[in-house]
Amino acid sequence: MSHQTLFETTGHKNILLEDFNKGPLAVQANQHVIVHGQAAMILDPGGHKVYSRVLSATLQLLGSAKLETIFLSHQDPDIIAATNGWLMTTDAKAYISALWTRFVPHFGLDQLVENRLLPIPDEGMKLHLGGLDLLVLPAHFLHSPGNFQIYDPASKILYSGDLGASVDGQNIEATDFEEHVPRMKGFHERYMCNNRAMRGWAHMVRQLDIALIAPQHGRFFRGAMVGKFIDWCEKLACGTDLLDNVYRVPA
Repeated sequence: MSHQTLFETTGHKNILLEDFNKGPLAVQANQHVIVHGQAAMILDPGGHKVYSRVLSATLQLLGSAKLETIFLSHQDPDIIAATNGWLMTTDAKAYISALWTRFVPHFGLDQLVENRLLPIPDEGMKLHLGGLDLLVLPAHFLHSPGNFQIYDPASKILYSGDLGASVDGQNIEATDFEEHVPRMKGFHERYMCNNRAMRGWAHMVRQLDIALIAPQHGRFFRGAMVGKFIDWCEKLACGTDLLDNVYRVPA
């Protein structure tokens, strides 16, 4: 079982699981686990293809800790498709934007567990994990209209979902920002809503003490790379900023 420990101190650990999405078609996706004391959370656990392996790896890593929380940043199938399996196998509660609670059942949510799928209000909230308050930050339209990120104040890690995603299939640390930009640029230009949303996000996260940004796809940012990434987002034209040549009748 391969994994990377992004942060560890007495009673607290942040783990990046190995990429379980092998094969040419499925998008590479990261699964993250936070353990605080005897309580644990998994973030964006993935779809049916990886469910059994991610579940097994997670339970092995937890030891005596208990999985209490499943965080679903938005509604994409690479995040929520196996939600029913996680809820049926564990006693955890799953949290997702209030916009999407009625869409998750379309992936097959058993009536026995539907009361443990809980809505996140638009303004975000605090999630309690073993005595630690994690911040659930609104990141709407980056890219989903109901989209959230997690900030862990113990490790100072921001789990940014699709924001920051790169497409070379490597879930390692990005160390040269300019060299890394081509791996992100096309994805962000198409999947992020617009620069207004990017600027609002940048203003919000600059209020936090962030040591590491961990996206759901691709490489993570640490140290000086964090500020460079936030600056890049703040200036990027994307989404509806780039519509001039989109709406055309096909030839």
